[in-house]
Amino acid sequence: MTFFILRRVGLGIAILFVVALMLFSLMHMIPGDPAVVALGARSTPEMRLAFHEMMGLDRPFYEQLGLFVSRLSVGDLGEDVWSRRPVLTMIAEVMPHTITLALASFAWAVALGVALGCLAVLYRGRWPDWLIGLLSIGFVAVPSFVVSLYTLLLFAVTLNWLPAIGAGEMTDPLGYIKALILPSFAIGLGWVGYVSRIVRAAMIEAMNEPYVRTLQSFGVGQRRVVLRYALRQSMLSVLSVIAIGFGGLLTGSVFAEIVFSRPGLGKMTYDAVITRNFPVVMGTVMVTAALYIACMICADILAALLDPRVKRALQ
Repeated sequence: MTFFILRRVGLGIAILFVVALMLFSLMHMIPGDPAVVALGARSTPEMRLAFHEMMGLDRPFYEQLGLFVSRLSVGDLGEDVWSRRPVLTMIAEVMPHTITLALASFAWAVALGVALGCLAVLYRGRWPDWLIGLLSIGFVAVPSFVVSLYTLLLFAVTLNWLPAIGAGEMTDPLGYIKALILPSFAIGLGWVGYVSRIVRAAMIEAMNEPYVRTLQSFGVGQRRVVLRYALRQSMLSVLSVIAIGFGGLLTGSVFAEIVFSRPGLGKMTYDAVITRNFPVVMGTVMVTAALYIACMICADILAALLDPRVKRALQ
């Protein structure tokens, strides 16, 4: 098991290195002069030259790449162009908001998705199953930014029940939770449908296992078989989806943070792209990629611990 974990971690580090190379190359392929975008069209050549020297853009490409990789290897993500603050410090300040949003979104999405999946199996082939299937497909199909806009207009602007923008203060738990409701609903809705379909498919497969049929032949009730035995059997698939899905929510919270003006990795990345703040863009993208890769590694390890057959398949 130790070798399996080390192998997955090594693969994750290799993937992160490839991501760093691709990100650095793509950032330098963007057309236009970053100095003109950052300083404005009226900036003088001297100002642009100073900007290039400050960001290291006057060096050859291979030197810039080598410096970026060497700093990245020791956890140095560079400095913000304007405030000269370490990018890692800026990310650490907004990271709790992004993680809280992802946790809140996935918590209610998984709870509701598992409940709908169990209900669909209990009423398999009848109208509740069809209705849950239709709703699940609808939830998955609707983009998160569309849900963000309509929930903002309805509950914040029209009804004035919840705050429209901001994340609130952590010193005010009630206000922080109220500011968390709309964005967590917007990015978690799609995962309700996804989890419910995964649970339904996994539980139907578990219902065909010999021990489940034996229980049914001994007169054990359908509800007990579904909720106590089939659900336990299907949790391997659900837990793997949860681990990978959490990484997806971390990267998918960009639209919610922009629409609701919440501080977070997504909002910071968007603002940095607009101003061509390369160190912040690369730092936030690398941290987001590292979090996503870590979630996938955790999903593989969890699946291997729960089912040794998965470990043999992944080796």
